Amino acid sequence: MAASLPWSTSATSILLVGWLLTLIATLDVAMLRREVMTAAGGLPILLWLLAVLGVLWAGVNWAERLAGLEGFQRLLAIPLLLAQFRRSKKGMCVVYGFFISCLLLLAASWAVLLGPAWLNPHQVRGIPVKDAISQSTVCLICACALIWRVCDLLRARAWWPALGFAGLAHLFIANVLFVAMSRADVAVAAVLALLLGWRQFRWKGIITACVAGGVLAAVGWTSSSYLQLRVTSAIEDVQTYRATGAGTDIGDHIEFFGKSLSFVRDAPLFGHGTGSISDQFRRSAIGKTGAAGVVSANPHNQILAVAIQLGLLGAGLLLVMWLAHYLLFRAMGLASWIGTVVVVQNVVSSLTSSHLFDFMQGWLYVFGVGVIGGMVLRDASPALTPAATSGD
Repeated sequence: MAASLPWSTSATSILLVGWLLTLIATLDVAMLRREVMTAAGGLPILLWLLAVLGVLWAGVNWAERLAGLEGFQRLLAIPLLLAQFRRSKKGMCVVYGFFISCLLLLAASWAVLLGPAWLNPHQVRGIPVKDAISQSTVCLICACALIWRVCDLLRARAWWPALGFAGLAHLFIANVLFVAMSRADVAVAAVLALLLGWRQFRWKGIITACVAGGVLAAVGWTSSSYLQLRVTSAIEDVQTYRATGAGTDIGDHIEFFGKSLSFVRDAPLFGHGTGSISDQFRRSAIGKTGAAGVVSANPHNQILAVAIQLGLLGAGLLLVMWLAHYLLFRAMGLASWIGTVVVVQNVVSSLTSSHLFDFMQGWLYVFGVGVIGGMVLRDASPALTPAATSGD
């Protein structure tokens, strides 16, 4: 599943069924119960249960209610994965599988961009599968993991391996800057750079991260016309929206944000019910044109996407769940850092997207928290008995 995630929604869905059937046959109920009783494993279930209850007071048809519930369903996999990989020793195989898959995606991206025309019959600019946001997300996560590894190797004075990993990290970063960049990942990268500096070297690391980030931003801006286009187009979108109210990429986001706040004010405590987002936008768009007349099923903000449906109670549960998952990875080490990257990337990017409800980003979060969280819990727990570790 992890290896197929950067490439194919269909393959991931098929493998998901296979994983669930296999897991049910070997499920340790006692270990699952233990995960459900923790904050990291229990809060996703509480949020899902609230979404199930939210179906009852949604003023839309049942098809829309059930469609709205789908965004919460994948959260149920988090305690299952925590239980499985606290027991199993194969968590790092999942991480390696995902990383190798991302390496192949990186190679395919550069080949499509720089290779002969027959490699790119559809004239897609360096994005062989899915979209720029998905590709930017996985490249950024891999780059952050590699940079942590470089820091560890430098401490061990392993100069040549450190140079090799650093070169690979630069290829991932260059792909974000020159090929496929999500504007939200600019903010994500800044936050992760500061966190990386703090965890590795404390205040010296933060200063180093600021200097390195400034240099990288200057080099990227002067050398990447793609980066310049992404930034200038965003500014032009805002200016057009403010001047005319016309629908643009950024203008629509601004309009959605304002409308979403008004929807939450109308039903602040429990929201409008599960699956009610499209209905609220339809009502607000009646008789309007431009960005104000756009009907959306996605407010492009994860907190507001939950708050519209489940009110401040649901939004509060979401924030507490994110906090619990961040605290799960507060220890030092590569695995904890990768878990931190997955959580922080999801939280920061969800300010402009509803990534938990998107297939690739949502399952990436679930796999990251569940698999790596189980690995971290395993390392922190007393040695398990052979009987508890027999079912990998």
